Amino acid sequence: MASFTDSLALVGDLSVPFTPAPVGSFPDAELLAAQRSIAEARRRLEALAATVAGEIAHRSRRELGNGGLARANGVRSAEDLIAKVTGGSRRDARTLVKTSELLPSTRQEPAAPPVPEWRRVIGAAVADAGISVEAASVIRTRLEAAADRVADEVLAEAARMLVAEAPALTVEELAARAAFARDSLDEAGIPAREEALRASRSLRTSAQPDGMTRLTALLDPESAAVVVPILDAATSPRRGGPRFVDPDAARRADDIVRDERTTEQLALDVFVDLLRMGARVDDGALLGDRKPAVRILVTQADLDRRSGAAYFEGQTDAVSLATAERFICAGGAVPLLFDGDGRVLNLGREQRLFSEKQRLALAARDGGCLMCGRPPSWCEAHHIDHWDEHHGRTDIDDGVLLCRFCHLTVHNNGWRIRRERGDYLLETPDDAGTLRRAPLPTRSPAHARLRATA
Repeated sequence: MASFTDSLALVGDLSVPFTPAPVGSFPDAELLAAQRSIAEARRRLEALAATVAGEIAHRSRRELGNGGLARANGVRSAEDLIAKVTGGSRRDARTLVKTSELLPSTRQEPAAPPVPEWRRVIGAAVADAGISVEAASVIRTRLEAAADRVADEVLAEAARMLVAEAPALTVEELAARAAFARDSLDEAGIPAREEALRASRSLRTSAQPDGMTRLTALLDPESAAVVVPILDAATSPRRGGPRFVDPDAARRADDIVRDERTTEQLALDVFVDLLRMGARVDDGALLGDRKPAVRILVTQADLDRRSGAAYFEGQTDAVSLATAERFICAGGAVPLLFDGDGRVLNLGREQRLFSEKQRLALAARDGGCLMCGRPPSWCEAHHIDHWDEHHGRTDIDDGVLLCRFCHLTVHNNGWRIRRERGDYLLETPDDAGTLRRAPLPTRSPAHARLRATA
C-alpha cells in the first residue's frame, strides 16, 4: 500500500494515474503533519504557477497585438487564457499574474523600472514557498495603498514582519494585520481609503427567471457596522453564539434554535421585518434583549490631536477621525480609557457576572474572541481565574472575551488563560504534560493602536 509520502511524490508525475493515499488509519499527529506537507507542496506549486503565469502574460502583452499568445488562442487577455487552460476563475488567474510581478525576473529587460524593496520581500517569500500566493496578494494590496506616501525601506520592514507572521495566521487574520500595519504607517491616507471603500458600496436587486429576486450588496465598514451586528444578534443562537443567563433571553434563544427556517432564511426575514418597521425594534421578540448598537472605537490621544485612526467595532479597516467625531457627536462612542496596565471598570467580587458596561469595555479591548477572532456579539465574558475554583474577581483585567465554543474548550480541557503585564497567554499541556504558553493578542485594532502609541 502506498504511503502518504509516496502519494505526495506522485503529484508531479503526470505519466502515472494518481490516487490519494488512504489516511483513515493515520494517528492525529501524522494527519496534521500530512496537511502541513500538502500546504508546503501547494505553496511550491503556486510559486511555479505564478512563474508560468507571468511568462504567459509577457507573451500576451498588448504591444504584440494578434501575435500575442492569448489572442492566438482566441481570448482577449492572459488572465482569460490562464483561466481557460486551468479551468479556474479569472480572479485566480489575475492573482497569479499579479504575484508573478513580484517574483525575480530572469528576462533581460534593461528598460524595466526597478522593483521596490518591499515588493521584492514578498516575491522572495513566494519563490521560497514561505507564503501562499493568496497571502502574498493580501500583503501586496494592503501595502500598495500606502506606497505613494511611505518610504520604501519602511514598507519593506512592514513586509518582512507580515511575511514572518503569515504562516501562523489565516488569510482573514493576515488581512486584518496587514491593514493595521498599513494604517499605522500611513495615517494621512486613511480618509482617502475610507472614501474609496464608501464609494464602492452598493446594493442592487435582480429578478430571477424562477420568480425569486436576488439581493446583492457590498457594505463599506460604516454600513457593515450597522447591518452585521443586527443579523448576528438575530441568528447567533443558531451559530454557536453566547449562552443566555436571563430566562426570557434563554427562552428566545431556544425558540430561534428550534425555528424551522434555515439560518439564512431567518436572517433575510429579520432584514425584511426591520425594513418594514423602519428599523424600530419591538419589545424584544425580534432581536432579544441585546439591542445592537454601532460603536466607534478611538483612543483619547488621537481625539485630542484630531489625527490618527478610528475603527468601527467588528471592522478591521480604519476610518478617519472626522468620521469618529461625527459618530461621537451623533450618538456617543466607546472610548479606550485604560490605565497604564490596561485596567478599567473594576467591580471586584461583589457581583458574579460581568456588567453590560464591562462587556463593552472587554469588546473594545479584545475586539472579539481572543482565541479564534469571532466578533464581540458572539462572545461570552470568561473569568481567567475561575469564579468558583480560584475565587476569581469580576474585573476587566481578570476577564477576556471568548466565543461559546472556545469558552467551553477552555473549561472542558482544563486550560488556563494568564495575564502578564497587560498581555494574555493561553496555557495548554502537551502530550508529556508540559505547559505550553501561546500569546493571545488583542483583535481590536484600536486597542493595539493604543498600546503601540502609548
